Amino acid sequence: MNLRRPNANEATGTFNRSRDVVPMSGLCTRCLDGCEGGCEIFLASFRGREVLYPGPFGEVTAGANKNYPVDYSHLNIQGYAVGAKGLPEGVEANPDTAIFSNVDTTTEYGWEKKVKMKVPIFTGALGSTEIARKNWEHFAIGAAISGITLVCGENVCGVDPELELTSDGKVKKSPEMDRRITTYKRFYEGWGEILVQMNVEDTRLGVAEYVIEKHGLDTIELKWGQGAKCIGGEIKLKSLERALELKKRGYVVLPDPTLKEVQEAFKKGALREFERHSRLGFVEKESFLKEIERLRSLGFKRITLKTGAYSAVELAMALRFGAEAKLDLITIDGAPGGTGMSPWPMMNEWGIPTFYLEALAYQFAEKLTKRGFRVPDLAIAGGFSTEDGVFKAIAMGAPYVKAVCMGRALMIPGMVGKNIEKWLKEGNLPKTVSKYGTTPEEIFITYEELKEKYGDEMKNIPLGAVGIYTFVQKFKTGLQQLMAGSRNFRISTISRKDLIALTEDAAKISGIPYVMDAYREEAERILEE
Repeated sequence: MNLRRPNANEATGTFNRSRDVVPMSGLCTRCLDGCEGGCEIFLASFRGREVLYPGPFGEVTAGANKNYPVDYSHLNIQGYAVGAKGLPEGVEANPDTAIFSNVDTTTEYGWEKKVKMKVPIFTGALGSTEIARKNWEHFAIGAAISGITLVCGENVCGVDPELELTSDGKVKKSPEMDRRITTYKRFYEGWGEILVQMNVEDTRLGVAEYVIEKHGLDTIELKWGQGAKCIGGEIKLKSLERALELKKRGYVVLPDPTLKEVQEAFKKGALREFERHSRLGFVEKESFLKEIERLRSLGFKRITLKTGAYSAVELAMALRFGAEAKLDLITIDGAPGGTGMSPWPMMNEWGIPTFYLEALAYQFAEKLTKRGFRVPDLAIAGGFSTEDGVFKAIAMGAPYVKAVCMGRALMIPGMVGKNIEKWLKEGNLPKTVSKYGTTPEEIFITYEELKEKYGDEMKNIPLGAVGIYTFVQKFKTGLQQLMAGSRNFRISTISRKDLIALTEDAAKISGIPYVMDAYREEAERILEE
């Protein structure tokens, strides 16, 4: 059984000519001399490295479609006919109190100074990609009014066209970073937070110093990697001048824009874009702990870590080093993940898938706990889009997992709302939207609720933000229903006992009981009474 067919995918704009394809290679069974395209090999024969990346850049987000042997669909949520865990103190469980709308979906993370969120989800790192930049207002305000954390990703200062550096190469002024932080803060209501992520280049540029001195941020995040790739962040550059500028700032830019032949290829139109890459990090315990100390000395109240789908060794390092450093949150991002730009082969074929990675994280966390360590709060990322998946991730990783980091699933509502706003102005609503109405009040089910709350400020809330808020309310209600059905009225009461494995492979990997074994002893005792 093949888990993925290579050599043709919508993400790279490629396809097979024949309906008969060799499963392993993805080649047509009959490769014809004279074929006019367009599989990946055909396109790569004249466009080369461009075919490595989903596109068009700046207009799409992409997610790999490899079908892993086991994922969260191999788990089901247990339902019960008795009990109600997590009701407010003094409230007796009965049909009038154990109502699903009473379920408390709030969660919190942090070592000492906790951050509370209204629902247990937050955004993936929205960094220097064009998708993040041009939609930031929708994403940031949407996260703020929804009461969830917003992660401002890597390289934002480094690619800022208006960046000003000091004589020693540190950030002096970054209008783009300023815009991102102030946009979120304007509508911030005490739930969630905005945190800025740093990679190798960000550290060298002094991003941490800049965001705490100018904006007084409480939290900074160190990045080891992500689930979609392990080679650092990428973006594409459309001009030679921009490529030269970022190379001068210390980034890896390919093809090398300083080479004469590269400049000539760009001038003649054969080369149409450049790639900007971030450097690989090298993690060592001593230097990592020293960096944590340095960041705390700058005044940060919380320090978090984002790590990717690396081997079990790096996962163990993240948990062990994080415990010693007293990190406030470790986000563990499994393969394949989504992306604004990552190499398509890497997205599909690299790293440990999320289900397996979380299973390892739970096992490692248990081992550290038994040894007397306090494990930092954890978040899981990599392919989540619905409340049932989030419930399963929290339950499978209980009591360590406090939330799920979502990438594309929280970006899409922002883009949908933004486009509805555009279509309304153009008088060009598609039928999929116009069947609900022709005004924001008619289209968005939460619009009047937000209008009542924000009054005149509603004119400053873009419809992309309304879209995110509306999606989060659907997510909250769906999660409340699942939690009530499993008799959990608070996130902290969700446990691994609330899951069953539908396959023996899933049970073996996760340690969750196989469906025919779960609660079997308790059931047998009732039968034998």
